Amino acid sequence: MTQTIQRARSRALPTLVLVSLLAAGVAALAALGYAPAIATAAQAQYAPQNTSPPTISGTARVGETLTATTGTWNGSPTSYAFQWQRCSPADPLTCTPIAGATSNTYVVQQGDQGNRLRVVVTATNATGSTSQASNPTGVVQPAGPGGQTPLPGGGISIPVTEVNPPERLIVERVEFSPNPVRSRTQPMQVRVLVRDTRGYYVRGALVFLRSTPLLTSTPPEQQTQTDGWVTFTIQPTAEFPLRNGYNVQFFVRARKQGDNLLAGVSTRRLVQVRTARP
Repeated sequence: MTQTIQRARSRALPTLVLVSLLAAGVAALAALGYAPAIATAAQAQYAPQNTSPPTISGTARVGETLTATTGTWNGSPTSYAFQWQRCSPADPLTCTPIAGATSNTYVVQQGDQGNRLRVVVTATNATGSTSQASNPTGVVQPAGPGGQTPLPGGGISIPVTEVNPPERLIVERVEFSPNPVRSRTQPMQVRVLVRDTRGYYVRGALVFLRSTPLLTSTPPEQQTQTDGWVTFTIQPTAEFPLRNGYNVQFFVRARKQGDNLLAGVSTRRLVQVRTARP
């Protein structure tokens, strides 16, 4: 009977060794941040298992603060560790850890501009650890308002929706062609440039133009283009004065859709165009 017991033990020994090696391999993968597709029975029962990945809230823009959640886990984790990573804009799965970025919050740095960001959360309990990455953010934008578009001649364009109090719109330039005006039959072109109080060129601003008194046609509001300019074509009326040394005044207004005509970020300006005899 003793020999029978010894033979049973000798047959069980390879199985115990194999189980031990598998357990050691799973632990090594967990330490490297990988969650194996098929876990051992013990790990499935006791080690943390992610059921919903971490998420990131906030705006991916230099100077802004991002906040990560832990995600949801089975296995009753007792602690969580965070590691923020910088990812390639072309391949969001190619990521490298950011030194010292181990909190659940992260202030976006200048070096992140043009890349994406994600966070890897490691959940730990008495049995072991498992890591799970969040989805990457969008491409990190420069500091300042969102939707920035570099302009070929220099400067940056932003959408009017990024202009909010205390910032305001500015009618920076108004150009008339021809100038001076010498004809009542020739249409006039009026170009208006809109920027904001920070110096950004503003696209999508609604611009209104009319002569005061009413001596030309009055076009409807039009939106500024990417470069901040909008162009009107107006027609002088029969009462338009053509005298040397005389000026006709125009009222110009720029506003954001949805704002009160006299409030919000709107702005107004009076300008003049010279007239002359034919």
